[in-house]
Amino acid sequence: MIQILKIQGGNRLNGTINCPSAKNAILPIIAGAVMTDGDVRIRGCSLLTDTDAMIKILRALGASAEWEEDSVIINCSGLKTDAITSDLTGKIRSSVFILGPLVAKHKRAVMSYPGGCEIGLRPIDLHLYGLRQLGVKISEQNGFIVCDGTLMRSGEVNFDFPSVGATENVMMAASLLGGQTVIRNAAREPEIVDLAQFINAMGGSVAGAGTDTIIVNGVKKLHGCDYQPLSDRIVGGTYLMACAVTGGDITVQNLKPETMRAVIEKLARCGCTVTHGKNFVRVRSSGKIKAIHKIETQPFPGFPTDLQPQIVAMLTKANGCSMMVENLFESRYKYTTQLNKMGARITVKDRVAVIKGVKTLKGAPLIAEDLRGGAALVVGALGAEGESTISGVENIDRGYYHIEKDFSALGAYINRIIL
Repeated sequence: MIQILKIQGGNRLNGTINCPSAKNAILPIIAGAVMTDGDVRIRGCSLLTDTDAMIKILRALGASAEWEEDSVIINCSGLKTDAITSDLTGKIRSSVFILGPLVAKHKRAVMSYPGGCEIGLRPIDLHLYGLRQLGVKISEQNGFIVCDGTLMRSGEVNFDFPSVGATENVMMAASLLGGQTVIRNAAREPEIVDLAQFINAMGGSVAGAGTDTIIVNGVKKLHGCDYQPLSDRIVGGTYLMACAVTGGDITVQNLKPETMRAVIEKLARCGCTVTHGKNFVRVRSSGKIKAIHKIETQPFPGFPTDLQPQIVAMLTKANGCSMMVENLFESRYKYTTQLNKMGARITVKDRVAVIKGVKTLKGAPLIAEDLRGGAALVVGALGAEGESTISGVENIDRGYYHIEKDFSALGAYINRIIL
């Protein structure tokens, strides 16, 4: 079965849409459910392919996971194994989140190397470094990572780089250890704060999340909980950039502006009118985009790498020349060749992309090779003249639940075609 998106561009986006819970918050929370024998209800979950892949990993370990409307109820009291095979981990890089919870709860974890989008090397060295600092013995055997947590103990973990995933893994691994663990140069992303709140909702003790120093006081046991993760700032940002390039007026509800400051600032600089309240962001655009001299992706609170492709797609129609510097992933510009097929003028050299704005993009047959690059093609196609088709939709489905329904609700001409 082949699925494609068919988009008739040039239509202004208007209206109000609700932002879903964040994929990047849900995935570590699903993994964190391993740490308790009680029921964990996660609300506001979309059945993304990444979410489904993580749940399949838990089920393969022996957990139960049942869907009730937009909630998933997980119980890990019946885990039968601590080993995860490559047919499961190869589909999702976030499978690495299982390591911390498994060694915390069962003192052992075995998994093959994780997969996911090919946007760079994305080594898991920092994850393994953090676990080693807590006394976990790690070896590689026949292509599997084997973690022995028999001698685990609390301590200090000092990261050379504020890795989101590694910070989350160490937070979870430390939650069931006796004593206090201090994580320095910790990532500060909103999803870190959300995971800390989830752990605390289970009876854990995590303080300092959102700063560069996190303190975890281990507890003997965690209990189940009912939890709703924060909203998806990346999905919300994608909506807003599509609005900007089409000259629309949309309001994204259930989106917290404090998680979007770098994005809001860039949208204002490119000529949009941006207003926001406690739980919404509104963008109004004339469709006349101003170039932005330079944008650099950075860890939070800087501009997020996961919105780099979408804003580049928006800037293809800007008046003037913009420059993007990608500081986090070295291979995140594959999508630019697809945008250039539409008439965009993007030149890439190493980690820098120069975007010379054009007046018009033309519809074209496109291929989504990764998640966020695929979202960028949707943004570009919505702002183009004529019809575009996008194949590789399964990559977009990793982080957007029926993206065609969301944009159709805002007035776009977009359909999913099954061949």
